[in-house]
Amino acid sequence: MANAKRPGEFELIRRYFAPLAAGTPAALGLGDDAAILSPRAGQDLVVTADALVAGIHFLPDDPPDQIARKMLRVNLSDLAAKGATPLGYLMTCAFDGRVDEPWLASFCAGLAADQTAFGIGLLGGDTVATPGPLTLSVTAMGEVPAGRALRRNAAQTGDLVFVSGTLGDSALGLKRLRGKLAALSAEEGIFLIDRYRLPQPRLKLGRALMEAGLAKAALDISDGLLADLGHIGEQSNLAAKIESARLPLSPAAARALQDDPVLIAEIAAGGDDYELLFTAPSSAQAPIAALGQRLDLRLTPIGRMIESAGSHPGAVRLLDEKGREIALERRGWQHF
Repeated sequence: MANAKRPGEFELIRRYFAPLAAGTPAALGLGDDAAILSPRAGQDLVVTADALVAGIHFLPDDPPDQIARKMLRVNLSDLAAKGATPLGYLMTCAFDGRVDEPWLASFCAGLAADQTAFGIGLLGGDTVATPGPLTLSVTAMGEVPAGRALRRNAAQTGDLVFVSGTLGDSALGLKRLRGKLAALSAEEGIFLIDRYRLPQPRLKLGRALMEAGLAKAALDISDGLLADLGHIGEQSNLAAKIESARLPLSPAAARALQDDPVLIAEIAAGGDDYELLFTAPSSAQAPIAALGQRLDLRLTPIGRMIESAGSHPGAVRLLDEKGREIALERRGWQHF
């Protein structure tokens, strides 16, 4: 029996999802079981998928429009890390009993806003009912010139490690939502919460790094700085060292860390930053600085890739101002 609080499946698709596909001819009006894409000549197709589960990736009471936008943006962030330009996305929604028609209207309004912002459209997907929790999944598709996609496995010994934007804001925003960090001002709290709910996929940066050939290896930070840099190290058969004093912080995060130095663990390992983490030779430092100015985006060298002799590939050392390693209980988010 259809849930009385929301339309049946096909009415839901007609009323809410078909308009999201209206500007995407490959979606065939959502009238077929599959979309049809024709990659352009000389382009590689980049495909990525991420699932979001209520209570794990977002709070069940988060605004539905912001849940939708986060769902889309975390996938666009994966495309950014490859230097790809987005083409469209597939979406699967497992709606629980809390999802009613006003929730759906807000959710789809959030998707529509970000489709306009990022120039993409819905290609198709699936909707099902679940006893819970609410579970959402997106498969995003993009294109990049053939053979030019940024990878994790191309870092070289001596490369500098760069990060875009600021670190730790999202993890601290979640703590604020859970009633912690009460010493921060209302304005600081709002900033951090916004960073948790609405990550900024660095599409222009990824594309520029790819086009200019500046980055050797790249990925986006989802599981935490240390864990994700470890992935680059593992794939490149290297280790890394990071200087904690060089980690770029927002004023709100800097204030929180000043109040409680233990929060360095949240900043270095908390995850959900969705900033780009990339390596480049020292000779690229000046053009990378110029790129940051052109994009009006902070690009900070925070460490260096090193040989893994004496440690295993993927080992990442976080050093204090005196060069001593900072011991952390966890290195990043793990689902299992």
